[in-house]
Amino acid sequence: MQNPVIILGAQKLGTTALDIFNSNDVIVYCFLDDKLQQEEVNNVAVMSNTEDNEFLKLAGKTCDVFVAVEDSAARKGLIKMLKDEHKVVPVNAIHRFSAVSEHAWLGHGILVGAGAVISNNAKVGDNSLIHARALVDTKAEVGNDVEIGAGAIINSEVVIGDGAFIGSGAVVVSGVKIGKNARIGAGSVVVADVPAKATVFGNPAAPIK
Repeated sequence: MQNPVIILGAQKLGTTALDIFNSNDVIVYCFLDDKLQQEEVNNVAVMSNTEDNEFLKLAGKTCDVFVAVEDSAARKGLIKMLKDEHKVVPVNAIHRFSAVSEHAWLGHGILVGAGAVISNNAKVGDNSLIHARALVDTKAEVGNDVEIGAGAIINSEVVIGDGAFIGSGAVVVSGVKIGKNARIGAGSVVVADVPAKATVFGNPAAPIK
C-alpha cells in the first residue's frame, strides 16, 4: 500500500494529479496551496500554504509528496526546498490508464496523464509533465522539467532538453533535437532541430520573430 500523498498546488495541475492518484486508489491526504487555503477542492481539503513545515515534515515519513504548482520556476523552487530541507523527492503520478513500458526509464516527480504512452527504451527526466494522450516513442529522451502538452507526439529518438515546452497536439519528427528551454507552439510539426530558448510555431515549425 502506497503512503497517502500531499499535493503542493490545488489549481489545474493539482486537480489533474488528484485524478491520477485516485485512479490508482492512492489516498490524497490534503492539498497545500498559497491561494486557496482552508477551501476544499474536489472533496480534498486545502490545509495550508506550500511551505508549511507542520505538513511538509510528514513528507518522506507518513506521507509522500507531489509538486503540482503551475509556474515552472515556483515548482522547481519547491522541489529544491523539499530535497534540501526535508531530504525527500516527489513521487511519480502515473495514471492507471496510461501505458508506460517496463523498459522505459523514469526519473522522480513525473506526471503521466490518462491515455499517455511512454514506449520502450524512452527516457523521461525528473519533474517532467506528460499530459493526457501524449506519446513519447521508442528511444526518445525527455530532459528534466519538460512539459509535453495533451496529444503531442514525440517520435522515436527525439532528444528534448531540460525545461522545454511542447504544446498540445504538436508533432516532433524522429531524430529531431529540441534545445533547453525551447518552446514549441500547439499543433506545430517540428522537422528540424530547435535551438535552446527558441520559440517555434507552425507546419513546418518556424521561429517566431
